[in-house]
Amino acid sequence: MRLEAKVLTFILAGGKGERLGPLTLHRAKPAVPFGGIYRIVDVTLSNCINSGLRRIFVLTQYLSRSLTQHLRDTWSFVSRPTLGEFIEPLPPQHRLKGDWYAGTADALHQNRTQIEEQGPELLLVLAGDHIYKMDYGRMIDFHERVGADMVIGAIEIPAAEAGAFGIFEVDADGRVIGFEEKPAAAKEIPGRPGLALASMGIYTFGTASLLSALAADAADPASTHDIGRDLVRRIMRDHKVYAFPFVDENKKGFKYWRDVGTVDAYWEANMDLVAIDPQLNLYDAGWPLFSTPVNAPPPKFVFAQEEPGGRLGVAIDSLVSSGSIVSGGRVHRSILSPFVRVNSYAQVWDSLLFDGVSIGRGCRVRKAIIDKGVRVPEGTVIGEDLERDRKRYYVSPGGVVVIPKNAVVEPA
Repeated sequence: MRLEAKVLTFILAGGKGERLGPLTLHRAKPAVPFGGIYRIVDVTLSNCINSGLRRIFVLTQYLSRSLTQHLRDTWSFVSRPTLGEFIEPLPPQHRLKGDWYAGTADALHQNRTQIEEQGPELLLVLAGDHIYKMDYGRMIDFHERVGADMVIGAIEIPAAEAGAFGIFEVDADGRVIGFEEKPAAAKEIPGRPGLALASMGIYTFGTASLLSALAADAADPASTHDIGRDLVRRIMRDHKVYAFPFVDENKKGFKYWRDVGTVDAYWEANMDLVAIDPQLNLYDAGWPLFSTPVNAPPPKFVFAQEEPGGRLGVAIDSLVSSGSIVSGGRVHRSILSPFVRVNSYAQVWDSLLFDGVSIGRGCRVRKAIIDKGVRVPEGTVIGEDLERDRKRYYVSPGGVVVIPKNAVVEPA
């Protein structure tokens, strides 16, 4: 049986993303822009399409309009309904007790009717807010080969960072014999001092095993209805649970996986793209990332007055999207989304400028994320005096200044 016919995919995309600060005031976390022309969820969806998976439900909840619109405008091209293919947003159905998804396990439980109607052999459950390249078909093959009831995607991390992840213990065959969600102290991998095995938030389930576990979890008043905290242990009691080591399709000689749940992690993942040899390869035609086509002219760079005090429109170690104009300004190690304008004598370093941002003449912008539609007045300085910036904007622990969508920026 073809892979797409026997596997049903759920992408969990309904979280508030509060640690991303102002970036999620107006949109769900998976809908936050990434890399100039993408949204965060595009990475996971591209992995699905490149893996041959085309029956996909995207579970939405918090501020879902932007994400739903993006799915409609971008991803309809990959589905063929006559062949049973779809990418469909799925909000809470309000059929069971409670109005909203109470947790990731509850999100699956509320949609058990969809599972039963589709009748898959296996379910693939993914987070919609991680950055990586992975062929899910490898994990599905492993699931079938070992006869598992549940398989969890796993990646090696420094043991000191274990407090942010679900951590495994496995036997020599890869079967999970212990699991702790965000432990204060991690158990290291045998023979790999300083390293622990962490969950990537990627799961495959046998359908019957999952539906049985979901029903038991829903009836348990002590459960938090979370896959990591509750469902893994429940299935481990009576079923075979395995860990699948991450196989990276990024082809860079190291395993690239980023959880972009905080402003600093999100900024760093974008900065990974602007290096001379980017850590995440956007230019691999064999594993493309898909997003919304932008109907815009090519980016434009104007003024070449290189004498002292002259205007020079240039971008160095940067990504500049269609419709953008660098008009006598200088852009360094930054990402410009479509229709950004950087005016004369302005300087932008280490920053992310979302759609339609305008940087006025003579501005200096350092290590900032400026959201959609913001106009920065002439002569404004951002990112050089963080104490002053904190009085007006959100500043992350790592010193990234975030200016929210459509904010009115006062001249500085």
